[in-house]
Amino acid sequence: MHDDEPLGELEENPIWQQDNVLLHSVGMDIGSSGTQVVFSRLRLRRIGEDLTSRYIVVRRETLYRSPVTLTPYASDELIDAGALGSIIDRAYHDAAVEPAAMDTGVVILTGEALRRRNAEAIAALLAERGGELVTAGAGHHMEAMLAAYGSGAAKVSYDTGLRVLVIDIGGATTKLAVLDRGEVVSTAALDIGGRLQVMDAAGRVVRLDPAGRRHAARAGYSWERGDLARPDETEKVAEAMADALVAAVTGDPPSPDVAELFLTAPLAPAGAVDAVMFSGGVAEYVYGRQSEGFDDLGRPLGLAVRRRVDSGALPFPLLPAGECIRATALGASEYSVQLSGNTGFLSDPGALLPLRNLQVVRPVLALGESVDAAAVEAAVRHRLDTVDTVREDVDIALAVPWSGPPSHRRLLAFARGLRDALAERTARGRPVHIVLDGDVAMTLGRLLRDELGVRGALLVIDGLRLRDFDHIDIGRVRHPSNTVPVTIKSLVFSADPRL
Repeated sequence: MHDDEPLGELEENPIWQQDNVLLHSVGMDIGSSGTQVVFSRLRLRRIGEDLTSRYIVVRRETLYRSPVTLTPYASDELIDAGALGSIIDRAYHDAAVEPAAMDTGVVILTGEALRRRNAEAIAALLAERGGELVTAGAGHHMEAMLAAYGSGAAKVSYDTGLRVLVIDIGGATTKLAVLDRGEVVSTAALDIGGRLQVMDAAGRVVRLDPAGRRHAARAGYSWERGDLARPDETEKVAEAMADALVAAVTGDPPSPDVAELFLTAPLAPAGAVDAVMFSGGVAEYVYGRQSEGFDDLGRPLGLAVRRRVDSGALPFPLLPAGECIRATALGASEYSVQLSGNTGFLSDPGALLPLRNLQVVRPVLALGESVDAAAVEAAVRHRLDTVDTVREDVDIALAVPWSGPPSHRRLLAFARGLRDALAERTARGRPVHIVLDGDVAMTLGRLLRDELGVRGALLVIDGLRLRDFDHIDIGRVRHPSNTVPVTIKSLVFSADPRL
């Protein structure tokens, strides 16, 4: 090559390509009210660390955002599969991409869409048609966490140190999350939403969910489908819903009539709240970013909530809007590759590996000088209970932290807590997959097997850093190094303090 020859595109340079990876990603968010598709391009860079290396996302570029389209339903029990497929196909067409060109992605189902009888089958079909995608059914707690991160509130809380209350008002439910220095410390959900009641152009009720009927009754109306709902009456229903929302986040404990609106346990006492941020479709009206109505309760509810913010009835300073209706449209996924060293414990490597799409469950756990087995058990059980997508028949990867001296006494108590927390799963024959950040996997595995009698398939690997919402693939053992490659697929939030 001569000095005056052009160097060409950097991304075409083989040396650059060794340490940099470009991936194309798609995210499908199928919610109670709206469906949307987001296409992104991710740049990952290899980071050398000690004797291993991993790739992390260093840039995310949104290439195309589809319009938010009303989620189509065939009946009260079924999603309209044909209509939904057409929405997804149109998004691919408008983005000018082919499913085969997608390297990664995720299908997220939330709210009423998740509860439809054919939701799981449709999610699997979309994941297959869209390219090898992860599917995630987001229950109430997970959706609250998604909103907390996707809205940008977690980044604000982390940067400022504020305790932030996130109120995500969607079509069917309202999700609540309290953030402390960027960490979600409490979540809950309420039967309050913008499309619990839908009218036609003449003002007649064409959709009335059970929760919508209850809210109408609270406002003094006994509507049924086909009844005429005048604008002043829907305003009154929206006002009653806004009052219930305020009572739910300020009452300690909430009154009985408000308590019955909770779909989960109420928010755990989380201390003083410094500020509030809204997300979800109704937040577009709270922040005045949307004025057009959709013949439902969304617009009057959003305006009623904003009046309570401005009057001080909701007594928290209002943070500027982050992502509103797109807060949970996080369908980009990161491929991050890490290697677990040769100190793991695998009861039967040939039968256990490879594994694909294990959902990561990461309990909040602090280990002191003396490890309390009961506290370890309680932390793991609590996390399993609050991650809505973890079913008894689905295999998981339990990501647990380890710190402090690896004495036999501390490790045995740690192992006992893990064994007891997973006892119900192992009794049903489910395998145990434990992933540690500390270098104690072999010892922990032998304690579980030899001293605590854990039978069945057992995998314990270490040296990995995982997070909530991750899904992982674990490859076969690599020889002669005896390392195990782990591919980590993470939801990529645009403003995530965990990165």
